[in-house]
Amino acid sequence: MAGGQQHTANSDHENHGDHGSPKLYIIGYILSIVLTIIPLVLVLNHVMSGVPLVATITIMAILQFLIQLFFFMHITEGEKPAYHVMTLALGVIMVFTIVAGSAWIMTFNASVS
Repeated sequence: MAGGQQHTANSDHENHGDHGSPKLYIIGYILSIVLTIIPLVLVLNHVMSGVPLVATITIMAILQFLIQLFFFMHITEGEKPAYHVMTLALGVIMVFTIVAGSAWIMTFNASVS
């Protein structure tokens, strides 16, 4: 009985697949650091201001989000990666709706006050 459970545990462990190589983790880590340092340098040195600065920071954040998904969370791996991508797309739509709705409400409230 205990051997059967042990076999099941080993089979479950083997079914999780490859979790990436250390090389991919290091590349993802370095890219994440670079994408964090670029906006920090832009803000601290006042290289840009206003809309271009916000756009640059947003682009860096989106790139870092994608790096986190592909290098650390292995979004394309697993038993059914298409479901992971669809779930992620639904989550992104929900987050975008919440953020855009909140920004719209704050803008409307600021113009009324």
